[in-house]
Amino acid sequence: MPKTVRNQFNKFLTYEKLMEAHIRREKGKKNRPNVIKFNLKKEEYIQWLYEQLKTKKYQHGKYVTFYVREPKKRKIEAARYIDRIVHRWLNDNFLEPAFLPQMIDTSYACIKGRGMHKASQDVQKAMRECKKKYGNYYILKMDVEKYFQSIDKDILISIIKRKIKDEDILWIITQTIYNGRKDSGIPIGNLTSQLFANLYYNEVDQFIKHKLKVRYYFRYMDDSVILMKDKEDIKEVKIEIERFINEKLKLKFNSKTNIFKSNQGVNFCGYKINEYRLKLRDSGKRKVKKNIKRLKEKIKNGEMSSKEAKKYLCGHFGYIKYADTHNFINKYFIVND
Repeated sequence: MPKTVRNQFNKFLTYEKLMEAHIRREKGKKNRPNVIKFNLKKEEYIQWLYEQLKTKKYQHGKYVTFYVREPKKRKIEAARYIDRIVHRWLNDNFLEPAFLPQMIDTSYACIKGRGMHKASQDVQKAMRECKKKYGNYYILKMDVEKYFQSIDKDILISIIKRKIKDEDILWIITQTIYNGRKDSGIPIGNLTSQLFANLYYNEVDQFIKHKLKVRYYFRYMDDSVILMKDKEDIKEVKIEIERFINEKLKLKFNSKTNIFKSNQGVNFCGYKINEYRLKLRDSGKRKVKKNIKRLKEKIKNGEMSSKEAKKYLCGHFGYIKYADTHNFINKYFIVND
């Protein structure tokens, strides 16, 4: 990928590329009513979308708003299905190729081959190295207050424009980000929002790694960890980072941001981590137990089959199997058919 993206819009705006975006977008969701309805006339819809984009008549639709309460209450803004196809097309052909190469090796969210499990394992490996090198050391745990809601759209666009110079691509990106609204924040739930949020905080990553020269730094979206030998040094680093996010990105840390002694471990990516153990957090255990109880009730009432319940629990099992949870797995997941 060249340093700047120019004259790429028409190269990737084809019926075939839009159909590819639909096929990728519908994966695992073919039984949803909006996808079923779209597939009844998908060739016509894709051709219509192609013409709308080609003639610059496309307008991003309004979001449907709802709330989820796990792991905490969050506002979700869901786009129309046809807009999600545009998000997929935009992401696959322009955003990821342009911006993923800029991400540091220890940024883990929404990047293929990384993820929360690798993030937690890499933090634990670094903790072992620090224990061996320093004996006692300090941990700075950082968490941004209401991150997605606090992202400044104008700053985000300015970051994107450093790399993307193609006015047609910027036209779509601007529609996706602003969607007729000038307020701060980007919607949780969009594919593009995940990359935009990752890109926004990449400004902090670059500052920490190249300006502050911090060696042990790890980030999963707005949740990040630094390991350092000296307490005064890590305090100074915290002050510098806090100043940077305030002044450059209009962000601030929440009350979870703190400095801990190495023997206290750290909560990161859903795990309680120290040099030798990777444990589930109590809140994670409660969530799994609650969902298992709910699934048992559904099976008992004939609302769900055992096979469907097991398929649903695969996600939970993927989360807990990386931790030291032998007894927990035996108690809640080993079932005699």
